[in-house]
Amino acid sequence: MGGDGTADLGDLVMRVARVQRRRFREVLEPWDLSPHHARALVVICAGDGVRLSDLAGKLRIAPRSATEVADALQERGLIERTPDPGDRRAVLLRATDEGRRVREEIGAARAAGAAELFGRLSPEDREILARILRALAD
Repeated sequence: MGGDGTADLGDLVMRVARVQRRRFREVLEPWDLSPHHARALVVICAGDGVRLSDLAGKLRIAPRSATEVADALQERGLIERTPDPGDRRAVLLRATDEGRRVREEIGAARAAGAAELFGRLSPEDREILARILRALAD
């Protein structure tokens, strides 16, 4: 551990990330979805037809894993597979009305959870934290 406290900062960032992941899993419990499934649903809802390879790339997972995630979402009626008009051999993933509804509900629940967590900070501290985290993430 360095005298400048950078190791402590790293540990704190990891602790906050764990808190966020735990809270996200708790938010998802009413829909019985994993964080992977929820992130995939966000990606699919954001596009007008998403290829499995694009989903895998955006989630940074193997194509086989993306197929498993898509299968699970399709079984739940949250997405559907449709032919790609530009390539008859390819398939596009599209959100169903139910998928879009669930995605909106999850987004609202997650926003409420984040407001609760970050509400512990003053508005000024939230601005400073956002600026610092953006600088570190870029």
